Amino acid sequence: MQLALSEDQVQVLDFIDALARPYATLPMHDVSLALESADLDAALVENGFLDVMAVEELGPVTAALVVEKLARLPFAVEAALSALVRPLVDPDLPRPLCLVEEGRTGGPLRFLRPGASVVVVGPSGVRSFTATHDMIAPAQGDTLYAYPVAFLTHVPEATTAHDVDAAQVLRAWRVAIAAEAAGLLGAALASVVTYVSDRKQFGRPLATFQAMRHRLAEDQVVTNSVHWLALRAAGTGDPGDAALALLHAQEAARRVCYDYHQFLGGMGMTLEHPLHLWTYRLKLLTAELGGRGEQGLAAAAALWGDAGSSSGTACASHPFTPSPPRCRTPA
Repeated sequence: MQLALSEDQVQVLDFIDALARPYATLPMHDVSLALESADLDAALVENGFLDVMAVEELGPVTAALVVEKLARLPFAVEAALSALVRPLVDPDLPRPLCLVEEGRTGGPLRFLRPGASVVVVGPSGVRSFTATHDMIAPAQGDTLYAYPVAFLTHVPEATTAHDVDAAQVLRAWRVAIAAEAAGLLGAALASVVTYVSDRKQFGRPLATFQAMRHRLAEDQVVTNSVHWLALRAAGTGDPGDAALALLHAQEAARRVCYDYHQFLGGMGMTLEHPLHLWTYRLKLLTAELGGRGEQGLAAAAALWGDAGSSSGTACASHPFTPSPPRCRTPA
């Protein structure tokens, strides 16, 4: 695996840094649970940053790097699915893009709004439709998603079928979420490090206490590994790598977010500190594609086939994993 970025990749990320600089900090006195910027989204589209996967010299790894970089912003951007999944389905699909699994349309969908493209992935293939007002139910009351979300009330009978392998779309979906989680984890870690370096207790910064330093070091190792696994999965195009990358990202989010809120003394569970803008987004991503259990089954199926199917007296397989295992009861 090539660990050094190419000159083209460095240049792309530098351009994104310059473009996103006005959005790298919170608006004055803003304590929103979720932040969006239509101007930022339009600038990304205009400059082609969501289409880098189609450029031969850049490809899916650069697209994953773009997703990871944008996820570090306090503003939520629909970049992951547009950059890594849309080119496989139809590069001309209107944005934002929302993906749902066939038979699992009842959960909250990020960026769902009238005019969004909803892509349904399942055993019957890949199909899409444009969301309209009558298909959308807004989230009620105070939600803790830190993304703009809504609920899909139904899938229309008239949809557009796409000539693409559902397993490949699912693989790219996993890579996209893993890359986004890597950026969120990195931003959350940076925010925590800044806080514990400035906040003093007993006359010294919190970051100088050995117990905290050890836990922060462990969390950094976990966060870094999410980044590299996501890039590996983007580079290899292997379904097993994609399932493992998302499994590790969801496991890491569950583990380190607990630490981060503890380090801040509970801040970030309220709105006076921006940590929630990353950890609450991570919380929603941990449930994506069925959560950790489904990623573990998908990884086992991709790596070992039938050998990974047996577990105790019962087992379940993800409906879209390659070579789905047979459920067997050991004698």
